[in-house]
Amino acid sequence: MSSALVQFRTDDESKIKAMSICEKLGMDLQTYLRMCLSRLIQENGVPFSMKIENTTNKGFEALKKASRIAEENGISDMTLDEINEEIAQARKQGE
Repeated sequence: MSSALVQFRTDDESKIKAMSICEKLGMDLQTYLRMCLSRLIQENGVPFSMKIENTTNKGFEALKKASRIAEENGISDMTLDEINEEIAQARKQGE
């Protein structure tokens, strides 16, 4: 699949704040924007809300741990299609 460059302008303060939030969530801004585009298309609308309400939240800690494990195993850059294929294969083996 070919890729396209998507660019837009925002003020420096907004970019810095957004990057800081993404960092706290264990991702970079580019990953977040790719995730948003993918889910927007998949759901045909904005399907989720991600907020930092409590940095000791077990969900955030689990997400960070999953990100570290993915990086350690060299799978942190898998595409959505690759992830879905892995899930489909695991389900077939479990039948």
